Amino acid sequence: MSIYPQLIIDALKHVRYPGTGQDIVSAGIFGDDIRIEGSKVSFSLITEKANDPFIKSLVKMAEQAVLTYAGPNIEIKGNIAVKSKQRPRPETAEALPGVKNIIAVASGKGGVGKSTVCSNLAVALATKGYRVGLLDADIFGPSVPKMFGAEDAAPMLEKKDGRDLIIPIANYGVKMLSIGFFVKKEDAVVWRGAMAGNALKQLIVDADWGELDYFLIDFPPGTSDIHLTLVQTLPITGAIIVSTPQEVALADARKGISMFAANKVEVPILGLVENMAWFTPAELPENRYYIFGKDGVGKLAKEKGYALLGQIPIVQSIREGGDDGRPVALNPDSIIGQAFVRLADNTIEAVDKRNRELPPTHIVQVSHR
Repeated sequence: MSIYPQLIIDALKHVRYPGTGQDIVSAGIFGDDIRIEGSKVSFSLITEKANDPFIKSLVKMAEQAVLTYAGPNIEIKGNIAVKSKQRPRPETAEALPGVKNIIAVASGKGGVGKSTVCSNLAVALATKGYRVGLLDADIFGPSVPKMFGAEDAAPMLEKKDGRDLIIPIANYGVKMLSIGFFVKKEDAVVWRGAMAGNALKQLIVDADWGELDYFLIDFPPGTSDIHLTLVQTLPITGAIIVSTPQEVALADARKGISMFAANKVEVPILGLVENMAWFTPAELPENRYYIFGKDGVGKLAKEKGYALLGQIPIVQSIREGGDDGRPVALNPDSIIGQAFVRLADNTIEAVDKRNRELPPTHIVQVSHR
């Protein structure tokens, strides 16, 4: 029996792409590059995406179709190549090539105002003229869209260098992405750890972050799979730990410090931030009431040998700014705005010091035994 190209093409018309039901020849998935060497036949299948979920089953169906409709003695198995129109994702170490400094803003405990501190720090850096990005890594409780007044924003896709990239939302001089942009704000995100990790990687690797001086990551509270995913994906320059002054919060802050400082992770601690350091009533701006205790984070910083980067008081305008989508750091001349200006200045100094004295951070390597 003679083998000729049209025989193979006609056989492949019996193969339907699972995503659309269209045959792979009409859909342009068949590469039209048949090579016939005696009874050996080879060709390629071309997919739109680099990691098409149907490609393995498609190759098997194509092999079976050739054997069924073109001839049972044709050597086809192992001879179908897979190509992609889309360039594959970059390696994680090259995920953010235009970013100078990647800063983790974390806490061991929820409810200490970490996202508020992170958002206002991002704005404070941007008002100083720096190029700033912000990734909301709290998959299960995203708050950045609300704090930036961007809950109804919808990131667009743009093709660049053969890849479809997510374009971050920009507001107040800060580029940002959050899972909150992709789900309804009233819906809970109920995902297993692997799904959450993959979604987070996509916001990093499949987004066009461009050139940035500082890329802030608002970590979720605690120490979880998400934290491991991030240190395995990005070479984090350093971490900022946020806590309130009371002992219950400080105990969890110690765990957050321990995670970053742990052997094999070794992300430098840039310093600590004391949030809700004291309460100052608007009508008595000189008064300070230490509701959660006094200088607890400062004492922890001194004990561990870290810098105290800032102390942020409890002020009504901070809460109002977060609820209204206008971070208080937008007004650097206000009393509370000045607190975030000082935090930004100390963060810049801490990053510069870290970069002068320590080698670049490497992503955490996973070893399988």
